[in-house]
Amino acid sequence: MKRVCVFCGANPGNNPAHAEAARALGLAIADRGLGLVYGGGKVGLMGIVADAALEGGAEVDGVIPEHLMQRELGHGSVTRLHVVASMHERKAMMAALSDGFVVLPGGFGTLEEAFEVLTWSQLGLHRKGTVFLDVQGYWSRLNGMLDAMADEGFVKPEHRAIALTAAEPVEALDLLAAFRPPEVTRWIERVAQA
Repeated sequence: MKRVCVFCGANPGNNPAHAEAARALGLAIADRGLGLVYGGGKVGLMGIVADAALEGGAEVDGVIPEHLMQRELGHGSVTRLHVVASMHERKAMMAALSDGFVVLPGGFGTLEEAFEVLTWSQLGLHRKGTVFLDVQGYWSRLNGMLDAMADEGFVKPEHRAIALTAAEPVEALDLLAAFRPPEVTRWIERVAQA
């Protein structure tokens, strides 16, 4: 593993623990000699994780669409700032540059990014791990929903297991380093039609 992609909010959130976790994750990535890939902004949790990684000496790749350059204030101090045409290009480039994904607290965009890479993993389009950093239980309700999806037969248990959860940044990086995707050839069971 050489580079970790972090999905997170362009806002800091209401709980100071979110910012503390973002900073700790950026420093932990740098401490391991890894690079950071993220959404390219200098505000919110995005800016905090990028600044911490830079402070620790990590290379940082930001990927930001043109239409968000002004809104999210593209980070001018990162190692490389990739300005792309669309959100689709942003996600594809972030995934291509990364060897695994950590999901900090965030909103709709953070969830959308996380679920896209989880789906790609389920379909066998990549073999990279995804870890939700559960800051003070932020992702606990989501984990309950993921369990319900598996219990109700919409997600196979081995695919439910690819959405990992960690309580601390170091644990998240350990889980990514150890991740091995399930060897599943089919994700949908065919049902005989009557």
